[in-house]
Amino acid sequence: MRKLDISVIGVPLDYGQSRRGVDMGPSAIRYADAIKRLEAIGHTLKDEGNVQVSAVERKDREVSNLKNLEEVVRATGELAKRVAKVVEKGKFPLVLGGDHSIAIGTISGLSSKYKNLGVIWYDAHVDMNTAETSPSGNIHGMPLAVVMGHGHERLVNLFKEGQKVKPENIVIIGARSVDPGERELIKKTGVKVYTMHEIDRDGMTAVMKDAIAYLQSKNLDGVHLSLDLDGLDPLYTPGVGTPVPGGISYRESHLAMEMLEDSGLITSAEFVEVNPILDERNKTADVAVGLMGSLLGEKLL
Repeated sequence: MRKLDISVIGVPLDYGQSRRGVDMGPSAIRYADAIKRLEAIGHTLKDEGNVQVSAVERKDREVSNLKNLEEVVRATGELAKRVAKVVEKGKFPLVLGGDHSIAIGTISGLSSKYKNLGVIWYDAHVDMNTAETSPSGNIHGMPLAVVMGHGHERLVNLFKEGQKVKPENIVIIGARSVDPGERELIKKTGVKVYTMHEIDRDGMTAVMKDAIAYLQSKNLDGVHLSLDLDGLDPLYTPGVGTPVPGGISYRESHLAMEMLEDSGLITSAEFVEVNPILDERNKTADVAVGLMGSLLGEKLL
């Protein structure tokens, strides 16, 4: 098993969506003993604290159907700088969200080191809307489109100009809620998507084997895991802002993380959308920490 030097960064950002509470996600994950659990595996961890997120008046579609654009840009820009510093030192960034708009900052920061980055998007949603296609104006439904170079210029050009990830280097796992505009962008870009149909039909083992082989064929210099807790069925993760029934099971998710650990592909990770206000006795944060353990080498025997 790899022994990693891990830097933990919290991002208490909830301006990318409309339901309050996800800003407390990093605290809930820490409270669920993330640091101690990963240290027990044998990794070295440093908690770098949180990106500062200002308390400001929430703006309803202030710019081009984008809610709270200024605060999202500011917070994700700061995150990008911090992630870039972490990878420059050869450390493994572990980012705790916060809503999924933080991925714009995480992936932008990673792009400073990784010139052919791969991304695994573990999520009920594909998050490939733009201002023109979004039904809500919530930026947490747009980050994957943004890092591919589609969207508002202030988001697309965050940290450095243009595309951060090639569409052919992206794998989405667990999708079951796709908007019409996102469907069109998937067809246009050719992003590889494993929906719940493939998982139900073929099983998680087959899906992960195929996804890993696909990424291994791309000559990538790094692979980032962006895991939204709503990728799992709400039975297991009730504390998320946009739950979608019929999702990935608890055991399937642990299997997926264990297979990613065995592959040796993952060079960074983020866990997002834990909302303690909607949770049951910190259940969702506990699941997040358990999945981190499986991803980073925790074994039953």
